[in-house]
Amino acid sequence: MASGKLREITERFYSGARLGPEDGLSLYGDAGLAELAEMADWVRWRKHPQPVVTYIVGRNINYTNVCWVRCSFCAFFCPPGASEGYILSHEEILDKIREMTDAGGIEILIQGGLHPKLRIEYFEDLFRTIKQHFKVHIHGLSPTEILHIAHGSRLTVPRTIERLRAAGLDTIPGAGGEILADEVRRKIAPHKETTGEWLDVMRTAHSLGMRTTATMMYGSVERTEHRIEHLMRVRELQDETGGFTAFIPWNYQPGGTELGGTKTGAEEYLRMVALCRVLLDNIDNIQASWVTQGAHVAQLSLRYGVNDFGSTMFEENVVKAAGTSFRMDETALKRQIRGAGFTPRRRDTCYQFVE
Repeated sequence: MASGKLREITERFYSGARLGPEDGLSLYGDAGLAELAEMADWVRWRKHPQPVVTYIVGRNINYTNVCWVRCSFCAFFCPPGASEGYILSHEEILDKIREMTDAGGIEILIQGGLHPKLRIEYFEDLFRTIKQHFKVHIHGLSPTEILHIAHGSRLTVPRTIERLRAAGLDTIPGAGGEILADEVRRKIAPHKETTGEWLDVMRTAHSLGMRTTATMMYGSVERTEHRIEHLMRVRELQDETGGFTAFIPWNYQPGGTELGGTKTGAEEYLRMVALCRVLLDNIDNIQASWVTQGAHVAQLSLRYGVNDFGSTMFEENVVKAAGTSFRMDETALKRQIRGAGFTPRRRDTCYQFVE
C-alpha cells in the first residue's frame, strides 16, 4: 500500500484494533487486491487455525414463486394471478426432501415469494408435516417472509417466530437484506421492509434463542458507502446479540430483471468478500457464493477470507431465473476445496462438524 493512511490502517489492523467505516472505504477503494486478500486471510487463520473448509449437504426448496412485492432486482417472482405461479404441495416438498436425505442431506433451505393468501397456519402445517416424516434441519423464511406472515396473520413478530419455531423452524436465513441502507432499499424494493425492520426481526429471533445468517446482495444501484453501512449494521447487531452464525455476500444478477444493469465480475467479488472478512470481526464464518460465482472463483475466495463452501443445493431457482446456473454435487464441491489446499469437512447448520 502506497499511502501513509493505508499504512496506518494496516498497522492498526495487525495490532488487533477494530476498523471503522472510514477504514473500510479506504481499503475498498485504495488497497491492492493482494494486500486486501492477505488481511482477510490473516483473520481467517486466526479464527480457523486448521486447514479445513466446511460445507453442508442440503437443498433449496422454493415453496412458491408468487409474490406481490415485485422487487425490481428479482427475476424469480410471479405476480398473483399469473399462470406461471405455483405453490408446491406437501407431497412435492416431501419428495424433494426424500431425494436429499437419500443422498445424506441434513438441511433444507425453504424460502419463497410473499404469497398474499398464505397465513401462518400454512407454514405450521408444512413444518410439522416435514418433521413428522424426516429428521432434517429447517433453515427457512427470511425476515421479509416472517414480517409478511405476521402482518397477514395479525400477529406480532415475536409471536410469529415462537409459533413457527414450535412447529419446526430451526434457524432463519439472512435473505431479503439486499443492502441495509434505506436509500437503496427505496429504489430497488420500495414495498419491502426498512433496514430497521429487517434488523429487528433478526434481533427478535436472536433474543428467542434462534441462530440466523446474514447476507448482502451488492452490485445493483448502491454506492460503496452503502455496502460499508450494511456491514456496520450487521456488525453492530452481532455485538448486541451474537446470533449470526455466518455472513454470505453475493452479487446482483441482472438477467431478466426489471432493474437490469451489468453484472459485477470476479475481481469485485474477491475484493468484497475479503473486505467482509476484515470488517466483520465478530462473525466466525464467511461463506462462498459458488451459486453466483461458479466453482473456480469460489475456490479462489478460500484465499480471500472464506472458510465455508456453503451447500450442495440440489436445485436453485432464484439465481437461475436471472440467467446464472452453476451446479455442484458433493464430490465436485469437495474436489474444489481440496484443489485449494484445504480439507473438506461436513458441517451442520450451526457449523458443528458432522460425519
